[in-house]
Amino acid sequence: MRMFNSLRRRWGRWLIGAIVVLVVLVIGGPFVFFHFIEGPAPAPLSLSSGTSTTVAAGSGSSSATAGSVSGVWDVTNGSQAGYRVKEILFGQSHTAVGRTSGVTGRVTIAGTTVKAATFSVDLTKVTSDQSIRDEQFQSRIMDTASFPTATFTLTRPISLGTVPAQRVEVTETVTGNLTMHGATRSVTFHLQARRSGGKIEVAGSVPITFAEWNIANPSGGPAQTSNSGTMEFLLDLVPA
Repeated sequence: MRMFNSLRRRWGRWLIGAIVVLVVLVIGGPFVFFHFIEGPAPAPLSLSSGTSTTVAAGSGSSSATAGSVSGVWDVTNGSQAGYRVKEILFGQSHTAVGRTSGVTGRVTIAGTTVKAATFSVDLTKVTSDQSIRDEQFQSRIMDTASFPTATFTLTRPISLGTVPAQRVEVTETVTGNLTMHGATRSVTFHLQARRSGGKIEVAGSVPITFAEWNIANPSGGPAQTSNSGTMEFLLDLVPA
């Protein structure tokens, strides 16, 4: 009987120990992964803080000069766009970020008014730091085989008032149609812009409620997300 009670106590201690280890792995595992292995999420896309790189104005057919922004401007190398979504994994909060440099577009400025603008993002090239997340994004969530691009078209001209001086950041309110996943909706958001040598830098973000674009909630398995996220972008524009 004593032996039975001793074995029962020993098995009880082993069982408690196993439960403790399991709890540590479930809760501590994601904490260690996010904070020590994967590291913090990339900072939001924003205007660069370094020294400007000068691009010669008038290198194409645009009428833009050193003292004017009037003309046609094209998206060039260095531009990025992507998503930012909060997720919870086993009680640990984390920010999922995916990006691509597959961005094209054109802006037309007449005097100090942005008359037209259109941009396109190749969603098939969006990647994050996790291949499993990328597979879900490309298939279940965004179905990029059927909807490979997201596009934005300006629907309301932007009046700049005056031409900003070099390296002076301005904030503008923008309204246009955003199309993705087969749905088109009007969006209004703020962006920051700055002349930097012979180019124009533009950065901003658009809040996205998934259901409004018929996008499935990204939640899957132990990872849970809210019903919304952010589309962010950083554009370098040069004379066409």
